[in-house]
Amino acid sequence: MQPVDKLLDLSHIQVLVTGAGGNIGAAIAARLAAAGATLAAHYRSDAARIEALQAEFGEQIFAAQADLADPEQVTNMLQQLSADGFAVNALVNNAADQSIAELADMPLQDWRAMQQANVDAVFHLCQQVAPTLGRGGIVNISSIESLDPTPGHGHYAVSKAALNMLTRALALEWGASNLRVNTVSPGLIRREGIEQAWPEGVARWQERAPLSRLGDPQDVADAVLFLLSDAARWISGANLVVDGGMTSQGRW
Repeated sequence: MQPVDKLLDLSHIQVLVTGAGGNIGAAIAARLAAAGATLAAHYRSDAARIEALQAEFGEQIFAAQADLADPEQVTNMLQQLSADGFAVNALVNNAADQSIAELADMPLQDWRAMQQANVDAVFHLCQQVAPTLGRGGIVNISSIESLDPTPGHGHYAVSKAALNMLTRALALEWGASNLRVNTVSPGLIRREGIEQAWPEGVARWQERAPLSRLGDPQDVADAVLFLLSDAARWISGANLVVDGGMTSQGRW
């Protein structure tokens, strides 16, 4: 039996975390680095949080820049990481696009752009890193909107529902290679200024959620840590909902 203090030790893996320049992604990257992992912290345009991670964790953090919707940039990013001695043996697909738009008058290119960013880019990156993946496997960051759509987020909800099914399909096909693939579906996560930008939504969430609070980015990060660790060694194809109990309620 593995000692308890070793179950969450990630010092044996090198993890690519996409969207590490964002609110949730930076928290995931920091938590995995604290658990001993070496990280490729991906960002698209803003490197501020990546630089902060490097200042805290030093040589554990490799910066990786790319627009993941562009296959050529993905290839270049992975080639640069390989040249730097970084072999991706675990992957966290956190980067995503989210916008508000009604389906009735949505241009087809906007619909396609959402699916490309949230599904196609994940599929392509998983394919590209599959040869080097190991014990940590893959964790895809989805959303509780993959289970229940909300007005104005239909295109986003569909993309996350597709991501859930992609996770299960990969878990099925790649399980024979001992690769685990799982999903984390967060609820409403606190970010700077959310109470001022969406006071009615925050109040409604706090009133209805059984645990009566918004999530913290750290809540998502800890779920990812668990799924990448040996504590989750026999878990694959699962969707771990991290939402303070919101989806436990009846919908009628």
